[in-house]
Amino acid sequence: MFKALTGKYDNGPAHLTIYAGVGGDDAKDWAGMLFRMYIKYAQKRGWKVVQTEDLGMEVYGEFVYGTLKHEMGVHRLVRISPFSSKQLRHTSFALLEVVPIFQDIEHKKLIIPPEDLKVEFSRSSGPGGQNVNKRETAVRVVHLPTGISAASQQERSQLQNKEKAVSLLKSKLMALMIAQQKQQLSDLRTKVKPEWGNQIRSYVLNPYKKVKDHRTNVESSQPDKVLAGELDKFIEAELQL
Repeated sequence: MFKALTGKYDNGPAHLTIYAGVGGDDAKDWAGMLFRMYIKYAQKRGWKVVQTEDLGMEVYGEFVYGTLKHEMGVHRLVRISPFSSKQLRHTSFALLEVVPIFQDIEHKKLIIPPEDLKVEFSRSSGPGGQNVNKRETAVRVVHLPTGISAASQQERSQLQNKEKAVSLLKSKLMALMIAQQKQQLSDLRTKVKPEWGNQIRSYVLNPYKKVKDHRTNVESSQPDKVLAGELDKFIEAELQL
């Protein structure tokens, strides 16, 4: 076992969410590519993956959170844009968020005032982004003091999705409290916004092929394999830091 896998929640499951950065269709496409990359990596490890929303998943298995927590951050893609009629090179950014899935007993300790929550409803989307439900069963909840949000569309009922989304929101808030060493939820008053540009890893498809981790300097000249889930050497290098 790596020394890095000794944290309190390292042996448990994790929730992964991908957020597209500025860049329109290119950024959205890149976010989807990253999402599929982590699904493939999890499957190679024999972990169970449950998709919770378009770009969100729960991953279950041994040392999931400890293994993936260092993947959290901004990922940068450079390629010839498939959305450019002039075949121009385009840079896209996406943010990966990784939080541990806390046990219900820990969630119960965190009480969120109802007035601090904004609840939004929409139709659950199926493959390809098509709305497959006539009823608005998908739920997104926003913690107004921090701007942190969570969503769920995997369950059949609106109530179940709301419970799932609130549970995930609590996990995100608890992870932030731990990271900022806060004892009370009320101490989290700063809006949390992803910052694009401080990338942890770059994936270059044109004019040459290379994936480079900017923290460990580990590189690969086969980005296609990396995007197919071959992340072991990058993750192992992170765990040895």
